[in-house]
Amino acid sequence: MGCKGSDASPSAATLLPRAQVPTLDRPAAGLLVTLAGVSFVAHMLVAGNYGYFRDELYYLADGRHLQLGYVDQPLLIGWLAALVRVTVGDGLVAIHVIPALACGLLIVVTGLMARELGGGRVAQLVAGVAALFTLDFMVTGSIFSMDVLDQLWWALASLIVVRLLRRDTPRLWLLVGLVAAIALLTKLTVLFFGLALALGLLVTPERRFLRTPWPWLAGGIAFLGLLPYLIWNAVNGWPTLEFWQHYGVGTSPLAFFGAQIGQMNPIVVPLAGAGLAFYFRKEGVRYRLLGWIFLLLYGLLTLLRTKPYFLAPAYPIVFAAGAVVFERWVLRPRFAWIRPAYVALLALVGILLAPDLMPILPPATAMHAYGSLTQVLGDRLGWDSLTNTVGQVYAGLPPAQRAQACVLTSNYGEAGALSQLAAPGRLPPIISGHNNYYLWGPDTCTGQVVIGVGYSPADFKGTYADIALAATQRCQYCVSFEQDVPIVVASNPTITMNLARLWPSVKHYD
Repeated sequence: MGCKGSDASPSAATLLPRAQVPTLDRPAAGLLVTLAGVSFVAHMLVAGNYGYFRDELYYLADGRHLQLGYVDQPLLIGWLAALVRVTVGDGLVAIHVIPALACGLLIVVTGLMARELGGGRVAQLVAGVAALFTLDFMVTGSIFSMDVLDQLWWALASLIVVRLLRRDTPRLWLLVGLVAAIALLTKLTVLFFGLALALGLLVTPERRFLRTPWPWLAGGIAFLGLLPYLIWNAVNGWPTLEFWQHYGVGTSPLAFFGAQIGQMNPIVVPLAGAGLAFYFRKEGVRYRLLGWIFLLLYGLLTLLRTKPYFLAPAYPIVFAAGAVVFERWVLRPRFAWIRPAYVALLALVGILLAPDLMPILPPATAMHAYGSLTQVLGDRLGWDSLTNTVGQVYAGLPPAQRAQACVLTSNYGEAGALSQLAAPGRLPPIISGHNNYYLWGPDTCTGQVVIGVGYSPADFKGTYADIALAATQRCQYCVSFEQDVPIVVASNPTITMNLARLWPSVKHYD
């Protein structure tokens, strides 16, 4: 708990003897690397299954439009997409190497955090296994996105803070700032972590660091990571602010709490609870700042009613500490049997739930086993069929209409799929009003003939005289709003067509 009184009160670091720096335990390090390797291999074995996830298609499109930022994320994922494309190609297996590696590193960092907290071989192993079979990490490790990178940066920053507190080395704040800068090039949610860290300093004796230049310099370094995004937003009229205004989720506090259980893995929840308690007990007084960071993050994200997975990057904080508590508890001879039993149960539940989170089983088998496909699976399906159907509609147009046609999609997933999967020259320009596609504009589209994907015929009434439902794309296993997608051909405008003037009417940031 935070100490009462002035900033002159002694800190935990001055009340306690300087903590001994843990020596490297090679067998423990080998176990962590092995766990990371298991995770990497598991993700790569299924990397080519199903198809591209919706957001992956969008990020690959970002990679073809390099900028200092995008409507809904900073620059890093788009630039990574470009790098992957020009080096190893942007096939399914190639793009999944990065998230699989990041997920493996996340496991290692979680184990090392347990080591810094005073944990031995058992604690490091349990922390690593907890991260390996955390359901949310299993999902993000299988998707090319900024989420798993965001989780890695949070964990790495937390590890550095633990080491800073253990060794009482204020200069390590500079390294925290550097990691935060990289995180701000990745995803803005690390700002929540930064706010919780700042508030945590204020309510603990570690406020003493604020009287030194190091955390302030760290803040300056972190700001450098945010600067490109601020510049891009200023130039483009602050679209990210508009995006966040439409991003409200409205998750109730009870639903937010319940989601954490589902995201973690039910078997790891007691470990996380023990880890949080560790920071507020005598044994964890030196590291209480980390406990406050987690509590403040939980309270802040609950209060703002954000998406529940926003808290997932903070899980290693409680997993590592919980593993230390677990190790000390099971070292008692009569509890020794619990050690292998708990690890085995944790792994078993993770393995049983994995096909509901990763593209392991065929869609029909997964649906039969779990009752329905989760969004993280359903959003990988149907894109090839959609591309073929739109191609057939376009090929069936009279030559005069084909020469004037363009494709307007209702969301970035459809636009990204058509851009990524259609053979060169098979489709006309593909445009959309969704997020960054809106800023990329109507391209060379004149609007004389539009193939609308995901729009109903009624959406074109009053603008076109000839409107026909050319096809309906059906997908049994897709997410609900992609199961019956209308494909409309609209031609013969009833107004003087000026697509640049009409373009704002299709914009939607969400």
